[in-house]
Amino acid sequence: MRSTVVRTVPLILGLMGACSATLAPAIAGEEPRFALELEAGPTWQASNDVQIPNDEQGTRFSLKDLVGQGPWASGRIYFTWKIAGRHSVRALLAPLSYTETGTFDTPVDFAGASYQPGAPTEATYQFNSWRLSYRYRIKDGDRWKLWIGLTAKVRDAKIALRQGPTSSQDDDLGFVPLLYFRADWRFAERWHFIFDIDALAGGPGRAIDLTARLGYDISPRWGVTAGYRTVEGGADVDTVYNFAWFNAATASVVLRF
Repeated sequence: MRSTVVRTVPLILGLMGACSATLAPAIAGEEPRFALELEAGPTWQASNDVQIPNDEQGTRFSLKDLVGQGPWASGRIYFTWKIAGRHSVRALLAPLSYTETGTFDTPVDFAGASYQPGAPTEATYQFNSWRLSYRYRIKDGDRWKLWIGLTAKVRDAKIALRQGPTSSQDDDLGFVPLLYFRADWRFAERWHFIFDIDALAGGPGRAIDLTARLGYDISPRWGVTAGYRTVEGGADVDTVYNFAWFNAATASVVLRF
């Protein structure tokens, strides 16, 4: 994950610079229709409880107790298109993964394999999130802007353990619908506060992705932000029990064109 972020950052920054140079004359005096945002920062694991399968054949254990809380490097890419008037769409690429080694204190049965206490155990956790959101701006004032919408999320998840010759894993590729809300409060000419959330809860699971950030506009095209994100959720079904909670410090650069 760390090497992926390192390779991606220079590429995206180069593309953003090229877009800025190419499109600057075209957007003079116009409200930008597109925005590209590159975000990076450390992510910590507050909790991550697993039981697969979710019955007497599986043992409930904590990935945080096994490998620690991090931090791990993470990053996101946002692309927003203002279609017309109050309507816009936003695409989000949010990969998240780590591989670390620890030891169990007690025997663990996971995904059809048994793991012994005291032996080095490699754990891989992956929760990649690919999203497309439709947004409708319900308020468009000078100081306050508010959006509501719907998000289509594809989760690409994996939990894997390896201990010597023993290994097992569980993969989960699925679709999750979410509700979307965003608030942007401009409290000074160049400064604004951003609150952004995708969330839904019900039945056997929930998903919450909440961000609070402080933004600064360097120019009409360029901006930067810094803030905090919390991501929490999971599912409790017959085949899988997994609830995880991650916190992140975020910093981003934004290009509008």
